[in-house]
Amino acid sequence: MEYSKQKLTEEKVFKDPVHRYVHVRDRVIWDLVATKEFQRLRRIRQLGTTYFTFHGAEHSRFNHSLGVYEIIRRIIDDVFDGRPEWNPEERLLSLCAALLHDLGHGPFSHSFEKVFQLDHEEFTQEIIVGKTEVNKVLSKVSPDFPKKVAEVIAKTYENKLVVSLISSQLDADRMDYLLRDAYFTGVSYGHFDIERLLRVMRPREEQVVFKYSGMHAVEDYILSRYQMYWQVYFHPVTRSAEVILTKILHRAKALHDEYYSFKQHPIHFYSLFEDEMTLEDYLKLDESVILYYFQMWQEEEDPILSDLCTRFMNRNLFKYVDFDPAKQFKVHSQLESLFEKAGIDPNYYLVVDSSSDLPYDFYRPGEEEERLPIHLLKSNGELRELSRSSDIVDAISGKRRTDHKLYFPADFIKDETTSSEVKQKIRAILESL
Repeated sequence: MEYSKQKLTEEKVFKDPVHRYVHVRDRVIWDLVATKEFQRLRRIRQLGTTYFTFHGAEHSRFNHSLGVYEIIRRIIDDVFDGRPEWNPEERLLSLCAALLHDLGHGPFSHSFEKVFQLDHEEFTQEIIVGKTEVNKVLSKVSPDFPKKVAEVIAKTYENKLVVSLISSQLDADRMDYLLRDAYFTGVSYGHFDIERLLRVMRPREEQVVFKYSGMHAVEDYILSRYQMYWQVYFHPVTRSAEVILTKILHRAKALHDEYYSFKQHPIHFYSLFEDEMTLEDYLKLDESVILYYFQMWQEEEDPILSDLCTRFMNRNLFKYVDFDPAKQFKVHSQLESLFEKAGIDPNYYLVVDSSSDLPYDFYRPGEEEERLPIHLLKSNGELRELSRSSDIVDAISGKRRTDHKLYFPADFIKDETTSSEVKQKIRAILESL
């Protein structure tokens, strides 16, 4: 029997706190899970520094990837099977893309990407088509199969319905991470009726749509997403840890560029610092490696690197105040000057951080970024864009919410053993914000 159709002699299951069980019968999926590139995801947290705020948020991208696969498996096998709009030949491709969609994430993903200007989706595609164990498994299906999987993740695959299952405003990726992140953080905001959503999903030529009778389940999902972003993903304490993490990486690179002699040489970072990152180097990086360096760098001679690493490892985070950089830029300049007078480097200890989210939108002609809308399927076969039927969704459609915070080390500013007058001025300004 050809490899793509091979089944395991007995179904394998992963016990899962969100979906109860993740079911695997396909040999290809089982072999992909066993690859070293996929196993690496066990060592990368799904929510980065969120565990500093919600101590249960220790779950990994391995958990999440299996969850997305399971949702797609249920959609295809239980909902789409036998429907004329669904091509069963796309089943294995969809399952593989779902399982592997986050394969290229690095340690503390988004902070890491921001500092070194990396793109996890590009690395995901490179792992899939490169000289990897994952590629060997996919290539056994057919020589062009890895390319097809990479195209689904890149959103360039010709079958837009397959792409929309994994990447749209209501896809399996978002459904799993909202439920999973809500479970592990212990909050109630991210819960929505996934069983109902799956029951009302229908395949169409270009994308997944939802039966009109399921509109309230879709509303529930949109509001859950909105609340999770502002209560969990953009939590100011989590962002404080991200700020420190980002500054550690910036400082380490700056020291490397200045030929600083590290006690613990950052050999795993050299190709990053010199912008010569290879796929092999990238795959050696995970959070255990990063935390090892942070642990060791607490003992470095450089006071900034040592202090920032000690803060991160011991959760002595920066404090914050609300801040509007557009209106208060003069205040920021004043604070920078005072920080320098106090001997506190503002490049590392005075940081404006912004978070922004657009909970739902629909395509408006002439705008740069097209957002495929969520469509409701009426009984007569007509499609209706969600916000035209839902007052709740209409109220938040196209409304981008942005939040700015100013982060600083409160302990440094309170310590008046040096520059007491300057620090009093700093405190007075911060208290007035």
